Amino acid sequence: MNSLPHASTKSPLSLEISGISKSFGRFPALKDVSLQAHDKEFLALLGPSGSGKTTLLRVLAGLESPDAGEVRFDGEDFLSLPVRRRRVGMVFQHYALFRHMTVAQNIAFGLTVRPRAERPAKAAIQERVRELLALVQLEGLERRFPAQLSGGQRQRVALARALAIEPRMLLLDEPFGALDAQVRRELRRWLRELHDRAGVTTVFVTHDQEEALDLADRVAILKDGELIQLGTPNEVYENPATPFVFDFLGAACRLPGVVAEGRLLVADWETKAPKTAPTGRVQVFFRPDEVAFAPGDGAGLAAQVRAVSSRGPDVRIECLIEGQVMELQTHGHTMPPGVAPGLAVRIKPLRPQVYAA
Repeated sequence: MNSLPHASTKSPLSLEISGISKSFGRFPALKDVSLQAHDKEFLALLGPSGSGKTTLLRVLAGLESPDAGEVRFDGEDFLSLPVRRRRVGMVFQHYALFRHMTVAQNIAFGLTVRPRAERPAKAAIQERVRELLALVQLEGLERRFPAQLSGGQRQRVALARALAIEPRMLLLDEPFGALDAQVRRELRRWLRELHDRAGVTTVFVTHDQEEALDLADRVAILKDGELIQLGTPNEVYENPATPFVFDFLGAACRLPGVVAEGRLLVADWETKAPKTAPTGRVQVFFRPDEVAFAPGDGAGLAAQVRAVSSRGPDVRIECLIEGQVMELQTHGHTMPPGVAPGLAVRIKPLRPQVYAA
């Protein structure tokens, strides 16, 4: 989970999105979406395919026009500005580098195509390219062509090109989607450090929950074109607003239950209900690694152990609970006492989340 200080607690709003809606034919891609980003904040737009996150990013970039709503940046009507005057740097999933240009020429492109009156001097462009090559850790590769680079290096060039124009806002559309898992992990922290050094407001689209929670100051979770929850990584993970958010942000176990008079009853297990729990029939969610095991005559949900396996420091315990097969986990190479295939045990969810059924 991201442990960096959150920009939202320190700086004023720079980006204000109000009531944005967008349809493609009869398909509503965005439905009255409103959210804000603070100055120099790293905001992640997270959601499954079709949630509207990329459409919202394209509205900010000027690649789509909304049907309704308003976008303001530093108090200015952003949608009324021509794309060139928005000073937005955009990085796509597949780099979009010019194959016939060197690394240096790709990075300098946004500066060299400016109108003559606005174009920096040649020496100033060269100096800017040198600064960016150092920033993205590609010194010495300026004469190479994209085909001579690895995927991770190409994405760094794309980021340097986006930063060359000194953007007010950096938009990243699944920038690591074309890279393998190991490279994604290596670039993740580097991107966060790059954002902090560059000092720009960044909006980052991803469907990767771990990536969003690790990188962002705040996370906006979208589903079917609607904003479901907006908060810090810790807020959305620890207090999911809906069953969808709980399920989307990590492995989940779910059982039906009943809340009455401040007590939660799930099968034959009774405990104190969370303060925010609704009364009546509910759905109870818990993480498979946030459980305690007890002998079959102890307190908790009755379970039958079906299989046990180890993978590194994790122990996976497959249990049958209320007719459902659930794969639970413990960490640290330690097998809970009394847990073995065929034995009856008791399972106690440590931090259940309760939602209306």
